[in-house]
Amino acid sequence: MTASESVHTVTAMPTARRPGCPFDPPAELVEARRHGPLSRFVHPGGKPGWLITGYDLVRSVLADPRFSSRKELLNVGDFEVPPAPPGEFLLMDEPQHSRYRKPLVGRFTVRRMRLLTERVEQITADCLDAMEKAGPPVDLVTAFAKPIPTIVICEILGVPYEDRASFQEQIDTFMGGETTDEELVAAYTATQEYLAGLVAAKRAHPTDDILSELTDSDLTDEELRGISLILLAAGFDTTANMLSLGTFALLRHPDQFAALRDDPSLTEGAVEELLRYLSVAKTFMRTALEDVELDGRTVEAGTTVVLSYHTANHDPERFADPHVLDVRRPYGGHLAFSHGVHQCLGQQLARVEMRVAFRALLDRFPTLRLAVPADEVALRPETADIYGVKSLPVTWDRTAS
Repeated sequence: MTASESVHTVTAMPTARRPGCPFDPPAELVEARRHGPLSRFVHPGGKPGWLITGYDLVRSVLADPRFSSRKELLNVGDFEVPPAPPGEFLLMDEPQHSRYRKPLVGRFTVRRMRLLTERVEQITADCLDAMEKAGPPVDLVTAFAKPIPTIVICEILGVPYEDRASFQEQIDTFMGGETTDEELVAAYTATQEYLAGLVAAKRAHPTDDILSELTDSDLTDEELRGISLILLAAGFDTTANMLSLGTFALLRHPDQFAALRDDPSLTEGAVEELLRYLSVAKTFMRTALEDVELDGRTVEAGTTVVLSYHTANHDPERFADPHVLDVRRPYGGHLAFSHGVHQCLGQQLARVEMRVAFRALLDRFPTLRLAVPADEVALRPETADIYGVKSLPVTWDRTAS
């Protein structure tokens, strides 16, 4: 690209998805990528920045140490952004990032997560038993998609059973994208207060869980509270929305539903395809620490760039027919779990939960279908950090279940 060539400009982050296409990126983002992987962008606070929509460029920035994750460096308006609280390592660089992440890595390995499979299977079976007993129709979000990851992550961290419902409600409030500022602050504060009490309880009376193990490290109570918040919120909200939105996507594509239902060997690949196709964590931001050349343009030091994961995962230069859901697609390489040093710590746990849950759901209810017209399914607002459905009414044939 030469200096005289124009660059596509996006003046506000597009949020509206095309009618009848709730799984595709907003049309304006797709159009931006057609003009090239890099577009000029104006942040909501008025600061100029860049929007990256191409797969290769998003991936390269995620692996580039010249781009920072630090919250306080975000340059999106004429105001200062405070640093991330202690322990909330997603919004930090080295060495702070490794200080918090390193003690967790060994606790979320592929082997350790696979050892949880039997417990995930039991939790899933309990949810499906309750669904079957209640009979159709049911809201799959409340009966299936939320309880499974909530119970799993709470057991891993040692949240008492009786506290799980209230915890889930608080997380829903400050991550759902539909609250007032006052409600959001109240929910966040209540969650922080609860976690402070939980950390104190684990220090006094350790149990068999990750948080208790971490109290034996040099991490402070405040740092443990921040780490717990990251793990609980990420471990619950993203997987819950993948389960519900993923089921909705399969039901909207009956041929894919039937293929997966009839061939269990497709389960692992289908999970990866749904992760790519849906990309429920839509965007992240990075700030340039120095002048960086990207796609023939200079991103100046101090400029914040927006990385569109959803558009990158629908890039036709990386994925053939990217807007097509294909559970037989050769899988690998998607950015649903990010890339580089900030690649999702709990990705193996999420994979175990999704493989078990989708397989069990289709085995138990092979005639599962929507109980309302597809255009009546309530979707989360695009302002939510994680995309998904608010409710998913489903039904099935009792005699075939």
